Amino acid sequence: MHSVISEILNETKIPETCSSNELVHQMSILRVISEIIKLRITVLVSFTTALGYILAVTNLDKAIILAPLGIFLLACGSAALNHFQERNIDGLMSRTSKRPLPAGSVKPSFVWSTAIIFFVAGGLVLYFGTNLNTLLIGLTTLIWYNAIYTPLKRKTALAVIPGSLVGALPPVAGWTAGGGYLFDFHIIYIALYFFLWQIPHFWLLLIIYGKEYKKAGLPVLNDIFGLRVLRIITSFWIVLAVLFAAGTSFVGFIMNDFIRYLLVFSGATVIVLTMLNIKKDITRKNTFRLFMAINTFTLLYILLLYIDKIISLF
Repeated sequence: MHSVISEILNETKIPETCSSNELVHQMSILRVISEIIKLRITVLVSFTTALGYILAVTNLDKAIILAPLGIFLLACGSAALNHFQERNIDGLMSRTSKRPLPAGSVKPSFVWSTAIIFFVAGGLVLYFGTNLNTLLIGLTTLIWYNAIYTPLKRKTALAVIPGSLVGALPPVAGWTAGGGYLFDFHIIYIALYFFLWQIPHFWLLLIIYGKEYKKAGLPVLNDIFGLRVLRIITSFWIVLAVLFAAGTSFVGFIMNDFIRYLLVFSGATVIVLTMLNIKKDITRKNTFRLFMAINTFTLLYILLLYIDKIISLF
């Protein structure tokens, strides 16, 4: 295993002097790795971890870097392992068939080794840079995603509901890294929003790509409810999640009045868009617009919580 890891590290190292062809090759390797670790998703995980941390503290210290970094590295390892677990399913869906493993860009041993490197690095960062609670939350998230949620997707169309715990735990990890009490009502409230948000996030994708999931042999809610009923259920979840986010203003986190009003206004906008969408035809374009609306709202929610806390710190 050591020789395999060393080979990978040597392969991905960019020398000080290299030809244009070598540079292109190195950049290609980096692009493959970024896809294997699902960089866009894992970066968001690190941001929600940092959010939990900053909400817990009164003074910033090195843990503002180490906690998000450790969780990010574990999430990267978890994403790489997921690529290996779902390589056959990914090959059956057009939206995932070009991922590195089904496309033949890398070998399974490369993905395994990548996962191990990130697992070890993330665990060490959390162990030495934060505390035991944060490390245990990180490991729990990893196990829940790869050992519970991923296999469960093949058995039930409702797997996303328990699976959404994966996105709810990173802010809790950040909170404990900042010295917060694990079962504090405030961070549980924040975590519940991220839990609620992930469900319509996935179901909207299901409305768009349901046929591909079915083709890959995965159970889908589309067959149980039909698209129109599924859209109504998804819309209900969006409204519930947005109202829950707006309620953050009343649980003691948001102190700035302007930020409070902006959160309520943006939430009301998403709810109106959701209600209008129910009256429209079920098309890829209309569904994607709603998908972008709830995701943009979530990013805004994170940003507003950051800004409000930073204002209070300084």
